[in-house]
Amino acid sequence: MRIGQGFDIHPMSDDPGRKLILGGVYFPGERALVGHSDSDVIAHALTDAILGAAGLGDIGELYPDTDAALHNADSMMILADALERVHGAGYRVVNADCTVICEVPKLAPRKSEIRDNLSRVLQAPCNIKGKRAEGLGALGRREGIACMAVALIRHNGEEFFGGSA
Repeated sequence: MRIGQGFDIHPMSDDPGRKLILGGVYFPGERALVGHSDSDVIAHALTDAILGAAGLGDIGELYPDTDAALHNADSMMILADALERVHGAGYRVVNADCTVICEVPKLAPRKSEIRDNLSRVLQAPCNIKGKRAEGLGALGRREGIACMAVALIRHNGEEFFGGSA
């Protein structure tokens, strides 16, 4: 088994044409995030976590913000593509856990949607936690959103807790 960690952070945007997407869920009426893709910090952190666990590099190497084809890309599709790479290397995700740090939006009303989206793409359980920065720093001043993620993967055929995989 292998563990990978991921982190992502994006500043808030004042562009009224952008949408706030977190874990593949649209939050209408909320300020969006600046970025080349749709700036989904949860999907980005998870992408780094699963790629890192499998030793396959990181999101910046494989999906660079200099790639015009990724402009406004759906980050859940990037996560799905990264998962295909992980599967291609012979690994499967066991579970993932994410901590989103933001003052707004409130995640609690939409956590089950986010969890379901991510679990469906990862083909494994994914937990989501929302934490506030308690007014400290840029995140506390509502200038951005950050996410930390961890993923546990196992190699196909590897014994898992005393049973076969």
